[in-house]
Amino acid sequence: MALLLFVWVYKNYNPIDYGWFPKCPFRALTGLLCPGCGSQRAVHNLLNLDIKGAFKENGLLVLAIPYMLVGLVFELTKPRSVSLLKWRKTLFGVGAIKFILVLVIVFWIGRNLF
Repeated sequence: MALLLFVWVYKNYNPIDYGWFPKCPFRALTGLLCPGCGSQRAVHNLLNLDIKGAFKENGLLVLAIPYMLVGLVFELTKPRSVSLLKWRKTLFGVGAIKFILVLVIVFWIGRNLF
């Protein structure tokens, strides 16, 4: 129920136009963009099928959604085959976590430099 409400609100109300959406405390304190800045606007754009606009707001989020969906599928299905367990370990193991951390940091720095 909460998910449906979330989807309805973000589809019908653009965070740019309404002051009651949460603001980024990091940006308020520093004036810099954090890795999550633009995520609310990106979700609004995605729900309204504006992929280009969503990517412009927060490209990392747009690219991360398929990865998160794969993780959700793995979590809900509890794969039992050796092949699927290997894929799960590759995509969500320690190496993947380190890679994602580096990716987020590079994105964070890059979006504030360019």
